Amino acid sequence: MKRAFAVAFTTLILACPLIPLAAAQTAPHVLVTPEALKWSDVPSLPGAKIAVIEGPPSEAVPFTFRLKLPASYQIAPHWHPAIEHVTVISGTFNLGMGDKLDKSKTTPLKAGSVAIMQPKMNHFAWTKGETVVQVHGVGPWALTYVNAADDPTKKGDAMKAGDAMKKGDTMKMGDAAKKGDAAPKK
Repeated sequence: MKRAFAVAFTTLILACPLIPLAAAQTAPHVLVTPEALKWSDVPSLPGAKIAVIEGPPSEAVPFTFRLKLPASYQIAPHWHPAIEHVTVISGTFNLGMGDKLDKSKTTPLKAGSVAIMQPKMNHFAWTKGETVVQVHGVGPWALTYVNAADDPTKKGDAMKAGDAMKKGDTMKMGDAAKKGDAAPKK
């Protein structure tokens, strides 16, 4: 009896790692070259562009997107409801923590650098030259400004967020992916 239990237990332990592998093999692969990215405007970050690779970020699924930020760009203090993983693709992304944008309290992150921010951690960023970052995580993901007055979607002359806006100070990222105009075809 002990031997039968040991064999069954060992078989189960050895088979468990193969279950996720089998599930992963049924999902389609996504291969994206930089030239294939489709860039769209970001209502909550006027002047920035977004290319959704996987998502959409506003749903409870894994997401990946790139942000292209122009030179001399600033992102006011904000937070996200889910963990944020940022990888710098090109340029320098200057990142700081806190409720007020203070360039002297930032860390310059050059291409290849990674930053991981926990949910609801207030942070801000700025660029000197054009910078591209890749953000990934599991949604739903959004950007909420610490100071609602910093939210460009709330200003009369800002771009309209359309159906992307929800009640409160939150701008859902990735609504373009729902329409299929930012994500690559699988």
